[in-house]
Amino acid sequence: MRVLVVNDIVGNRSRGLAAALQRRGCETVTAALSEIAFDTGSPSGLAIPGFDDLPDAVLVRSVAAGSFEAITRRLGVLHAFRALGVLVWNSAQAIERCVDKSMTTFLLQQAGLPTPATFAVEGREAAEAVVAREAGPLVLKPLFGAQGRGIRLINGVEDLPPEEEINGVYYLQRYIQRAGPPFRDYRVFVCAGKALAMMARRGDDWITNINRGATPEGLVSHDSDLERLALAAARAVGADFAGVDILHDADGRPFVLEVNSMPAWSGLQSVVEIDIADAIAEALLTFLGARAEKPAMPLPVSAAY
Repeated sequence: MRVLVVNDIVGNRSRGLAAALQRRGCETVTAALSEIAFDTGSPSGLAIPGFDDLPDAVLVRSVAAGSFEAITRRLGVLHAFRALGVLVWNSAQAIERCVDKSMTTFLLQQAGLPTPATFAVEGREAAEAVVAREAGPLVLKPLFGAQGRGIRLINGVEDLPPEEEINGVYYLQRYIQRAGPPFRDYRVFVCAGKALAMMARRGDDWITNINRGATPEGLVSHDSDLERLALAAARAVGADFAGVDILHDADGRPFVLEVNSMPAWSGLQSVVEIDIADAIAEALLTFLGARAEKPAMPLPVSAAY
């Protein structure tokens, strides 16, 4: 088996993932999507570093930020792999759904899952109307942001940033009142229909991301309600593996905040016994093996979109 690991920065977790695949007899190559070219002179139509032809699977760890044109082309490469019959975890469609927080919350709501009331609008006038109508604290998040960066609490229209600061798009969620400080939320890591690991994140700040200073805490046992909710959230966006963020309000009711299709797991790995990279590798190859028993014809290009 030959696996292409798509990553822009090779760190300990990516090396651990490649090592886990290699222990299972896989040939692995790590490359950034920016290094993979569309090339009509190639039989497959793609030029892939380290491959003369196609890999058996593509495992996406990260897609670097870039211009609209660059991101469109990179996701197009993932769509092309799928059109050629290559297994892609996560698919371009799942990544697109998760990177765009407005689509994530739309799909969660359509699946009947509890998620905060959410409003994504263009222009300050529309955002001011939402703030005035809600008459309560809202959370403003970058539509394409990650790791808690750029999040702010909106108590009134005077707290809204100018349009140019957020590219004209205001993604607003109703603030969920909860116990604290310290504040807690939960990260559940799911893969191939199973909850691999989960942790609590505790912090004095209401934004409980690890890179914002929150502390990861292992759970004595899996919470079956968190597990079911996380698995349903991953299904709603079509993710093969994901980090699902969940919090409880002051009355103990759960809400799904986000589904991360390219999740980091350093904090989680520090408080759980399971080797997450090893579990991902095992799940990918199990799925790939089952798929090989029933080989599928490559999709028509039009069906990949």
